[in-house]
Amino acid sequence: MPTGMYVHLDEGVEERFQCAPGPGGWRYTSQRSDGVRTDLVVDARWRHIRVELVSPSWWVRGGVTGPEVAWVRGATGQAGDGARAEHTAKASGFLADSPAFLIAIARSLDPADSAGTDLRLVRLTGTTLAPLTASWRWRLAATETYETEIAPLPVAQYEIADLGTGELAAVHVAGDVLLAGPGIELAELETPPNLPG
Repeated sequence: MPTGMYVHLDEGVEERFQCAPGPGGWRYTSQRSDGVRTDLVVDARWRHIRVELVSPSWWVRGGVTGPEVAWVRGATGQAGDGARAEHTAKASGFLADSPAFLIAIARSLDPADSAGTDLRLVRLTGTTLAPLTASWRWRLAATETYETEIAPLPVAQYEIADLGTGELAAVHVAGDVLLAGPGIELAELETPPNLPG
């Protein structure tokens, strides 16, 4: 079960995490130094079946329901129907600040698709967890294998293009651990990643 810490470079925020495969998929949990908690559960096809994000002032719970995602967003510490709002959007999943979402998206893609895959995602940003639906193109650019003391470690590099802004980014994934991503650095890793079987 990989455990460790990511650093969000822009804010200087630390994210302590653990992740593990389960009976029907994979689960990632984390706690950030700014109070944001992430709990992501995916199925065997890496679809986001349960998403829970909690910040000091907002929370979001949701998941994929067929060709859409559904979520509920509310203010932390408030009760009653007036404090929450239900939403749906035609999208294949969520994208948030946690590396968990980049890992799950990368693992859900067909590695044989050299042209890339266009994904419509609901992005939940900042500690307000404000939702915005947008499209990205993901493409597997390269896979390199590095020798380690335990076993060879395959690292997949993905190129990501925001189709709305044209912004480009790169993501490096080894199994179920993000080695590097836009504004994210792996600072500690106490156990090795789980590699695809």
